[in-house]
Amino acid sequence: MVTNKTSLSGFKTALLGCLLLPAMAFAQNADERTKIAASQAGASPIFFDTAVSGIPSVEPGNFNNSLECKVREGFPAFFEKLNKGKKVLVAFIGGSITQANLGYRLQTAQYLEQAYPQVSFQWINAGVSGTGTDLGAFRIKEQVLRHQPDLIFIEFAVNGAYAPGMEGMVRQTIKANPNTAICLLYTILNGQTVFYQRNELPPNIKGLEKVATHYGLPSINLGMEAADLEAAGKLIWKGSQADQDKILFSEDGIHPSTAGGKLYAAAIARAFKKIETVQQPKKKELPDPLITTNWDEATMIDPSVFAAENQGWQLVPTAEDPNLKKFSSWFSEVLSASKPGARFRFRFNGDMLGVFDIGGPEAGQLEWIVDGKPVKLMNRFNGFCNNRYRGQFEVIEVSRGNHLVEVLLSGQKADKRMILPEDKRADIIAHPEKYDQTVAYIGRILLRGTLLK
Repeated sequence: MVTNKTSLSGFKTALLGCLLLPAMAFAQNADERTKIAASQAGASPIFFDTAVSGIPSVEPGNFNNSLECKVREGFPAFFEKLNKGKKVLVAFIGGSITQANLGYRLQTAQYLEQAYPQVSFQWINAGVSGTGTDLGAFRIKEQVLRHQPDLIFIEFAVNGAYAPGMEGMVRQTIKANPNTAICLLYTILNGQTVFYQRNELPPNIKGLEKVATHYGLPSINLGMEAADLEAAGKLIWKGSQADQDKILFSEDGIHPSTAGGKLYAAAIARAFKKIETVQQPKKKELPDPLITTNWDEATMIDPSVFAAENQGWQLVPTAEDPNLKKFSSWFSEVLSASKPGARFRFRFNGDMLGVFDIGGPEAGQLEWIVDGKPVKLMNRFNGFCNNRYRGQFEVIEVSRGNHLVEVLLSGQKADKRMILPEDKRADIIAHPEKYDQTVAYIGRILLRGTLLK
């Protein structure tokens, strides 16, 4: 059995700039999602520092609500390293709120540096806009765990909040190093403040909380103070500008302004004071899964391993291509082909496979053949590829077992003009030759399983 999937929470399109939102009444409308998607089109450096001007200082403040932070087993070993002044590496993995500088990440990093001046911090930004825990489970090993972090903040609550993927990230982390501290961060979107105002958790967060409870992980509801300020008439959650006496949290209902990001970071600062009270380290062991072990095996494969045994594909350094260099922090090179019929093959044992790639005006279609049978024609051109390049991913679920996979650059051409919305057709009308091509840029092969020799 073969099932085509791009988001395990029920959505069919998995673009790195189009947020995957729960099908709830408070989700963004189509126009709002389009605006968000159109604003995202590049990778951020994996490592960052706080030597950026204009980062607002963060104070914990006096806000208090027992739901804001669940301490559970804490991470006393991490605080022991801080108190001894040892060098530590802290990683943030999440969606666009994590990737962006105004979301909370830089403010949190600066706060921790000021709170623990004796410590030498290193920082990782593994935020990828518009993606959830499914792609996060594929990414975490390469972009986070291989750097041996001491603490990982995981933020994916508004991007589908897919609990099995979250569990996969947690289990991969514990397997890699039981001493790595994990903290789940819950951001919220337009309309969800009403839950906090009733002293309840939003439905999408409840599933993630079950994972946090099962594994004894601290979790922080970042939007509780903002919800309280909104109820008091002191904050506008979504708007174009704030009243003189009110805080504007966000322009689009999801991504915080500088002031909104500061509120998120303040929640983390308060939570750290509570989590620090857990003194006795508890030996971290991997319990039986709450949901599944399938996502334990999620990984990304550098396509350079296929370069020696392929027909018509070549490795292209992204830094040398003006259209691709903004993705170089994800992919130092991509496996590319421009002649239909180009193919490569591999074997794996598992139940899911796919591609993490770059789309653009010339993007064509990939034909996936599994065990000799065509299973999917993936169109790598989409409605956001109007004279721009963007990250995207798509996966296919297959029956668990050993499989022989062949990937071909298809000669079939999609009707790109019809795929583009009317307001994005100017460039294809002016330069049809740019779109009348068939090219692929594969950054990583996604596998839920093991690559076989």
